[in-house]
Amino acid sequence: MRIALVVGLNYYEHGGHLYGCVNDAHSVKAVLERNDGGSVNFDCRLLTGTGPTETVKRGQLKDQISELFKADAEIALFYFAGHGHIEATGGYLLTSEVSRGDEGVSLSEILTIANNSPAKNKIIILDSCHSGIAGTPPEVSQLASLSEGMTVLTASTKDQYASEENGRGVFTTLLVDALNGSAANLTGDVTPGSIYAHIDQSLGAWEQRPVFKTNVKKFVSLRNTAPAISIDDLRQIAILFPTPGFSFQLDPTFEPEMKGRDEGMPDPIENNTRIFSVLQKYNRLNLLVPDGATHMWNAAMESKACRLTALGEHYRRLVEKNRI
Repeated sequence: MRIALVVGLNYYEHGGHLYGCVNDAHSVKAVLERNDGGSVNFDCRLLTGTGPTETVKRGQLKDQISELFKADAEIALFYFAGHGHIEATGGYLLTSEVSRGDEGVSLSEILTIANNSPAKNKIIILDSCHSGIAGTPPEVSQLASLSEGMTVLTASTKDQYASEENGRGVFTTLLVDALNGSAANLTGDVTPGSIYAHIDQSLGAWEQRPVFKTNVKKFVSLRNTAPAISIDDLRQIAILFPTPGFSFQLDPTFEPEMKGRDEGMPDPIENNTRIFSVLQKYNRLNLLVPDGATHMWNAAMESKACRLTALGEHYRRLVEKNRI
């Protein structure tokens, strides 16, 4: 069971309205609900504050967070987009009715609730100002308090503001992009770690900096997208390259094109051209490079070899150990 509580607040009774948070929440819900192929992923509950007749109050939000993390789920995920506040006593998520920052839901309370959850994986994603303080007790500024299975991903550090552009949160735009496949590995899995890497690389040094805190033995996949290469083709890597550092010898029989062949060159061999097609896929994904040639076509026509890159060797080991 995978469950997610997705919250977006634009409306605040005492001013300081936001404009992109509700849209962000809808986007996050939409991408989490289904995997790339249409299979069910997360069972999402959406809370939005759009105006005076649709608000999210402190008690309601706290109750929903408590219900989320009571579940004995594979993954319990909480996403919040809205105002945040920080002071000496810690950080807060602000709800629709608050008139001062410390009337919001305490991040320390949220972490306590999540830390005690029976869920195997607890994930908190915050697109709010000062959210980077989540998981850090105010009295011990260098200590992160996360139980096993907990991951926190925030839009900015505790001292920064979260930005909006074109009616969307900058952080959430990158988050949704990552979940849609930009942060997927070769098997199509998107993990919290790969999401953070995608967001971190997309933001410049002068922009808001995302914060990532985790206490896990292994990353869980939050969404599955279409893999960049079929699993069957990827598994062939350990057959074609049976040992570390192995060089695969090519010759003109691997290249299916007749154009450009010198007189006397052997014709293509069907089985070899099938293998060459897989090798070319590896090359496009930076798993493999030709040795002594600029392109795979040249390597074949000049009877050169090809070898795995460091990334290719990584996936070869995974296949060899039956991890893929």
